[in-house]
Amino acid sequence: MMDIAIIRAGQMYRYYLRQVVVGDGRRPARTPLREAQEKAGVPAGRWMGRGLAALGLSAGEEVTEAQLRNLFGERGRHPYADRIEAEELAAGQSPKQAFKAGALGRRVTVTGFDLVFRPQPTIYLLWALGDEETRQVIEAAHERAIERVLEWIEDESAVIRYGKDGIYKVRPPGGLVAARFRHYEARSGMPLLHDHVLLSVKGQRLDGKWGSIHSEVVFENTVAASALYNEIVAAEVCEELGLATEPRVVSTGRRPVMDIAGVPHELIRWTASRGEQIAACLADLEHEYVTAVDDEGELKYLPAVSERARVELMRIAAHKTRPPKQKKARSLAQLRADWKQSAIDTSKVAAGVINSLLERARAAAAAIRARVAAVVDVALAAVDVAAVVFVMNGGGRFHRRHLLAESRRHLALVLRGRRRDPGLDEDIVRAAISTYCVDISEPKSTRGLLADYRLYTARWALSDLVTARRPPAAVPDPDRLPPPGTPASLSLAIPRPPGSQAVGERAIPRVPLSYDRAVLAGAAVREKLRASVVRGPAYDVVAHQQAEMPEQLLAPEDDDQEPDAGPREAIDLTALRALRESRTDVEALDLTAERLRHLQDTFNKAADDSRTRAACYTEQDDVDAVRPVREDDQQAHRRPEPGPRGRAPAGH
Repeated sequence: MMDIAIIRAGQMYRYYLRQVVVGDGRRPARTPLREAQEKAGVPAGRWMGRGLAALGLSAGEEVTEAQLRNLFGERGRHPYADRIEAEELAAGQSPKQAFKAGALGRRVTVTGFDLVFRPQPTIYLLWALGDEETRQVIEAAHERAIERVLEWIEDESAVIRYGKDGIYKVRPPGGLVAARFRHYEARSGMPLLHDHVLLSVKGQRLDGKWGSIHSEVVFENTVAASALYNEIVAAEVCEELGLATEPRVVSTGRRPVMDIAGVPHELIRWTASRGEQIAACLADLEHEYVTAVDDEGELKYLPAVSERARVELMRIAAHKTRPPKQKKARSLAQLRADWKQSAIDTSKVAAGVINSLLERARAAAAAIRARVAAVVDVALAAVDVAAVVFVMNGGGRFHRRHLLAESRRHLALVLRGRRRDPGLDEDIVRAAISTYCVDISEPKSTRGLLADYRLYTARWALSDLVTARRPPAAVPDPDRLPPPGTPASLSLAIPRPPGSQAVGERAIPRVPLSYDRAVLAGAAVREKLRASVVRGPAYDVVAHQQAEMPEQLLAPEDDDQEPDAGPREAIDLTALRALRESRTDVEALDLTAERLRHLQDTFNKAADDSRTRAACYTEQDDVDAVRPVREDDQQAHRRPEPGPRGRAPAGH
C-alpha cells in the first residue's frame, strides 16, 4: 500500500534528515550522511523521476545531503543551488541575482510529500524468510511498482497551478523529481520492506518556468495510487515466482485484502505483535469515546463509534503504543537470519514450513489457477465498481477517482496475481460512467469543469439495492434487541444489556460498515442485467468480485444452524457454500434470479427491522441531528504531519 505525509521546510525536514534517510535510526551529530547510512545498514538514497534531466541529475544517482537540503529544506531551491550561486557571484552578479538563479520559482513552505510504499504482509514475509533469489525478485518487483505509480502521478495526477487564483492548470510535461530511501524493518524490529519516496512539489511548465504541484490533488488521488501499487507489486511477484493471490478477511464487514496464497496466517500474526497492542489501546479509547460526558452530564460525542472516529482513535492508539526506535544496526543478511530464527522459535509455525514457504505458495497457486478463470468482462466489472462506489460513498455521490481506485481493486481480486492489459482499469471506469452513472455536477469554478472533478451518482436508487441503515440509538432496550438468528452484519450495533458480555468485554456500539451492503448491491444489479441482456461467452466465465467472498458477509455466522424451511424466511446456504467447490466464479455464484431476490429481500427486511427498532430508542429529531458518517476507504485523506510534534511517517 501507499501512505502519504507532507514535508515542510524547517523542523519537519530536519526530522527526515536526522532519522528517515538513515533507516529510521538516530543519526549521530556531525556524521556525514553516507557514513551514517552505512552504520545503519541501509543503502544510500537514489534519485528517480522524469524531471531529473532538467536539474542535471540522472536516475539512480546517489542523493547527497546538500541536494536534499536545497530541494526540501531550503523551500524548494535547485539541488545544485550552492554551485549555481557561486558561479553567478564569480560572474559578477549581485548576491540577490545569484540567489534567484539557484531558485526553482517561488519559495514554498510545503516542499514535498513522503510517499511510503510497502507490499502486502505475505510478500515481505517471503522476502524476509525466503532465499536470496526470492529476495532479489521481490525487491525488483517492489521497485518497478514504485516507478509505475510515480509515472502515473506524473501523467494523470500532478497538476501545476499558475495565474491569478490558480486558474491555469497544466501537467508537468517534464515530469517530477523524487528521492527514494529503502528501509528493511519496522519500529518493533520485525521485517517490513518499505521505501520512503520524497517527492518534490517542484515541476517545470511548458514555458520553462518552475511551479509547484497542487497538494490537494495529490492527496485526493492517494487511494487510487495505493490500489495501483498493490495491484502491480502483487502481479510482478506472482508472475516472476509462479504464485497467486487470494482474498483474506482481516476484519469482518471490511474489504478483504489480497495476499499471497499458501503463506500461513500465523506468520502474519507473528509480525503483528504491535497490532495487538494497538487493538487493546483502541478498545480503551473507544470505551472512553462513547462514555465521555460534558459538564452537564450529556454525551460529548456520538453514542456509537463511527468509522471516521475510529480512524482517528486508531491513529491516537498507534501513537501511544509506539516503541522506541531500534538502536542496534544490523546488515540485511544478519536481519534475515535473525528473523528466520525468531519465526521458528516464536511463530508457532513448523521450521519445515518456514523453510519451504515458496514451494507451499507455488502449490497453492497451482490449485487456484486451475480453479479460477482469470477472464475480465468489462461490462460486468463496471457494474460491480459502480455499485460498490455508489453504496460506500455518503449520499451516493462520487468522483472519477473513486471509480478508478475501485476498478483496480476489482482487477486485483479477479486476476489473482496475473498481469493485466494496460489501460484496462480506465476501460472499466469509462464503461461505468457511460452506462451506470449520471453526471450531477454543478460547476461553479474552472476546477468543477475538469473531468476528474465531475460529480456522479448511480442510475439506481438506494431503495433498489440495499436499504440504508441509521446510526444506533444511545439507550439500549433489552426488550428490543435483534431477534435470535439475525445476521450480525445486518443488525445495528445496539449495545447489549449489562451482564451479557463475556468477562473483560465491553459493549462498544459501532456504526456498521457498508462494504457488505455494497457487495450485495453489485450482485443484485448484475442479476437484473442477466435477466434482461443476452449474455456472451465471456459474460458466463468472468471472475468477478464475489469470487472468494466470505460466507459470513452473506449468511448468518452460525453455520451449524440449519435455515428454517419456511418460504422466503432464510438464505439458502447450500448455494453459498458452493463458492468453495465450484470451478469458476460465475458457477460458484450462479444463484438463480429467485435466490438473489430472496437474498436481497432478506437483507432489506432485516435492515427495515433494525431501523424500526432504532426509531424506538430516540426521537426523530435526535436522529436527524446526527451528522452523516463518511466511510472508511472512500473518505478524503487527512494530511498527517510526521516529526517530533506530529504524526510519524506511515508504515512504521
